[in-house]
Amino acid sequence: MRYLITGGAGFLGAALANRLVADGHEVRVIDDLSSGDESRLSPEISFTRGDVNDVPRLWTLLQGVECVYHLAARVHVPESLQYPREYNAVNVGGTVSVLEAMRDVGVRRVVLASSGAVYGDQAVQPVHEALPPDPRSPYAVSKLASEYYVRTIGMLWGIQTVCLRIFNAYGPGQPLTVSFPPVIPAFVQRISAGGSVIIHGDGSNTRDYVYVDDVVDALVAASTAPDVDRRVINVGSGVETSVKELMHLVERVVGKSARPIHSKTPAGVSRLCADLTLAREKLGYTPKVSLEEGLRRTVALDVRFNAR
Repeated sequence: MRYLITGGAGFLGAALANRLVADGHEVRVIDDLSSGDESRLSPEISFTRGDVNDVPRLWTLLQGVECVYHLAARVHVPESLQYPREYNAVNVGGTVSVLEAMRDVGVRRVVLASSGAVYGDQAVQPVHEALPPDPRSPYAVSKLASEYYVRTIGMLWGIQTVCLRIFNAYGPGQPLTVSFPPVIPAFVQRISAGGSVIIHGDGSNTRDYVYVDDVVDALVAASTAPDVDRRVINVGSGVETSVKELMHLVERVVGKSARPIHSKTPAGVSRLCADLTLAREKLGYTPKVSLEEGLRRTVALDVRFNAR
């Protein structure tokens, strides 16, 4: 098949693009490189630097494409609190631009990378897709709005759509930004160096951490799976892990102890874990990599942590 991946030079996008090429598919990528890195991509991938709101450029890239993976987005929750207008323009506006270009060219399937963040705080855990969303940040709102646009426009314009609510993905090569570092690479870096780690609140808040290869398995399946049109499907590990438990796992993997520093900054959503029933039924998805194994692979394969 021939695919276009928006945001395809990012952490998840590049892993997906490289998998598809290895499986014998033709892959095109568009990325503005605001957070992506072209060097992550196999030489066999056709890369274009550009903005997903550039519809004429999308028309060119979409010629002959059978499925679009829409991953281009701003993704930092704290940053979205400061810049909600930018998050709306990129995440929501970009989604509409991609859909308009698909309509014009005649591409018939799109897979949207949404987020487990749309659930917010829920009394029911693990969370399932029938629960009413309760987004708690502009980022989460932008992802939920993108879901609604994808499903509604898909229905109106005859485009097959599937929205994957991806939980906390991690793995080798995940960007470790200075301003908004993801928790796993930040913990690995700090603990490997014998430093302290910052824990917001008492560390009892939980997340569902899912290894990048498992996420890619779900994304690959979603492009050809039957009976997924207008579906929203969770993609996670199905395991709930507290921040304190995560810290102890990283300590065990790197063989060093950390000194936790508890911040009074609120920890955000208190609990979040994915119910994977629908993913198993519709995508044949079963996560294969446990958190401890994923951490070991991350430490072993990421050159930043091997250089210590």
